[in-house]
Amino acid sequence: MLPWKNLLRAVTVLLLTVAATLAPTAAAQAAAPSRGWNDYSCKPSAAHPRPVVLVHGTLGNSVDNWLGLAPYLVHRGYCVYSLDYGQLPGVPFFHGLGPIAKSAEQLDAYVDRVLAATGAEEADLVGHSQGGMMPRHYLKFLGGADKVNALVGIAPDNHGTTLLGLTKLLPYFPGAEDLISAHTPGLADQIAGSPFLTRLNEGGDTVPGVTYTVIATKYDQVVTPYRSQFLSGEHVTNVLIQDKCALDLSEHVAIGTVDRIAFHEVANALDPAHATRTTCASVIG
Repeated sequence: MLPWKNLLRAVTVLLLTVAATLAPTAAAQAAAPSRGWNDYSCKPSAAHPRPVVLVHGTLGNSVDNWLGLAPYLVHRGYCVYSLDYGQLPGVPFFHGLGPIAKSAEQLDAYVDRVLAATGAEEADLVGHSQGGMMPRHYLKFLGGADKVNALVGIAPDNHGTTLLGLTKLLPYFPGAEDLISAHTPGLADQIAGSPFLTRLNEGGDTVPGVTYTVIATKYDQVVTPYRSQFLSGEHVTNVLIQDKCALDLSEHVAIGTVDRIAFHEVANALDPAHATRTTCASVIG
């Protein structure tokens, strides 16, 4: 029998491999054209005065996570940008695995770059999975609330995840949590009850001056229980996508990458003054 550490390493690699296959093929997508976003000559319009920064999820990158939503927003007149963060040495394409506090510092620098290029005073952030949660560290601890108008999280793990209860088994495997923390700290930070999440959520989920929207699916198999994604506080809107369209079967990956019903809710959150009703028909909007 393999020693526990070797077994855990094998299981971790297997889980990462399976998770990667759920998303578009990153190696191919990363070489794809950005289809009109990350254009640093773009100047926000009076209708959409704030640039939109897209924050990918765990195992994602600045292209493959946004091949659906970025063109959707560009087509609607937004200046759209996306960054890579949380890179590990020797691991191409699959990002968001580094310590989340360090990833938030990368977001901080990137938002500054976008604001300088566009001349805007504030940005709006849209993130998928970890990308919907990590910006909250930036807002709360790195001064981001002064530079951000809105945060829209699509299937964000705001209070961590139990991965359908699997994380509760970790104490029965001596050294398992240490192994995950050492090799993929970005994963360890997302476990419900982690020191990172405990500090993030102490004193309340939100900070003044920012509006928050969470878009979740009840079929989420990664961030569980799915209601743990929702935030509490002022200026918070929590949306269960099945309340907008009961036929929407999107799970964790699909809701952030291809679900145009969710995209319509994102557009509403970015421009609430001109929001329109989201229904199943929004898939063709």
